[in-house]
Amino acid sequence: MTGRADAARPAAVVVGGGLAGITTALRLAEAGHDVTLAEGRPRLGGLAFSFQRGELTVDNGQHVFLRCCTAYRGLLERLGATRMTHLQDRLDVPVLSVTGPDQAPVRTLGRLRRAGLPVPLHLAGSLARYPHLSPADRARVVRGALALKGLDLADPALDGLSFGEWLRRNGQNAATTAALWDLVGVATLNARADQVSLALAAMVFKTGLLSDPGASDIGIAAVPLGVIHHDRALAELERAGVRVLLRARVAELKPATPQHAVRLEGGQLGDGTLLTADTVVLAGAQDTAAALLPPGAVPHRLEDLGTTPILNVHVVYDRKVLRRPFFAALGSPVQWVFDRTTHSGLAGTSVGRAHPGAQYLALSQSAVQDEIDLPVAELRDRYLPELARLLPAAAGAEVLDFFVTRERTATFDGAPGSAALRPSAATGVPGVLLAGAWTATGWPATMEGAVRSGHAAADAVLAAAGTRVPVDRADGRWPR
Repeated sequence: MTGRADAARPAAVVVGGGLAGITTALRLAEAGHDVTLAEGRPRLGGLAFSFQRGELTVDNGQHVFLRCCTAYRGLLERLGATRMTHLQDRLDVPVLSVTGPDQAPVRTLGRLRRAGLPVPLHLAGSLARYPHLSPADRARVVRGALALKGLDLADPALDGLSFGEWLRRNGQNAATTAALWDLVGVATLNARADQVSLALAAMVFKTGLLSDPGASDIGIAAVPLGVIHHDRALAELERAGVRVLLRARVAELKPATPQHAVRLEGGQLGDGTLLTADTVVLAGAQDTAAALLPPGAVPHRLEDLGTTPILNVHVVYDRKVLRRPFFAALGSPVQWVFDRTTHSGLAGTSVGRAHPGAQYLALSQSAVQDEIDLPVAELRDRYLPELARLLPAAAGAEVLDFFVTRERTATFDGAPGSAALRPSAATGVPGVLLAGAWTATGWPATMEGAVRSGHAAADAVLAAAGTRVPVDRADGRWPR
């Protein structure tokens, strides 16, 4: 049995080193708890991490955030990593469509960008010039946006209807859904309109596009995600006094009075080690929590809350084929394309030195249940011709590397009815709590949702201990 020496301080074990676990551990340590964080993998960051592919530093996915993601931005500030990201001054999304035959494709570039005007006028000029919709369809979008603005996000009935069905009831058609609602929704919700709850979709669009003019400005890491979510996080956790155990998988939770115990496999403490604590926060994936929780600890089976995958396609060309940081695509299997050349350190690799103009592009493909298990060769045959249709320079470029990363359980399934399946931080076992983007945050499975869940778990622990909990953190400031 392994514990901490200071019996006067309440002890907590946080299981999982993703953004939810990092947030929970930091908050509890700063409140005077004796905290151990156990992570089964050799690094922190959860599903937003980096790895090495030879000399190349690769992010597993293209994780972006918005200005309205105040909790995640607050965590960046707490980690001293705000300057490691770039946040747009104003929303600006290039949207490229491609039509016509492969021999003579027609490319049309539009932009979704905001002006310095109040909501909803901030997007009016951009919509009026949006070439991917007819004038009649632009009017349909305005009608849909006004209807969305009138929805009450606290109405539980919203979760019983699909976003797609609601869009059709409110005058939307296939063109508006593809060119706007799914363009945004697939990337943020990891689901198409017919597959996702109206409650989740309305939350995304009302918060991101219809709350504040700058809410939807896009932020992207300017360094590999691992620099922020592992290097910076590890340094701040250790500075706060958190004991971080990597490669330490929690194999069993033994709820007991007065203290709970968790049994570890691996890690520097060795197999079979028991950690005792007043509080255990399960901050990993929903399947991990389901395996550790005792029967009846949550109202619904966590297994009933499904998961959906995300596929990332990585291509290194021998020359520059894209002259903007990112773009979204229409009329193509390609969804979103990001330039990762600088972030990956490509120029300093042997490939980069041999090809000074080489460029590394990453495609983020959400809601791709039909593609997630396809062989790499088949994905190559599918996506390289599409990139050549979208980007003329890619047609004559040499592909130096092509690989994929797959997150088969990237997010929870936000289908209609999913809200009832998402548990709160508290469980039926006193002292055992949950955190993770899949818990009842009201947000989709995003970095923002993960951090908010960590705050909710920490708040619940501190409230149970009689510690004052900050009432409002809407501005993203870390509580002191």
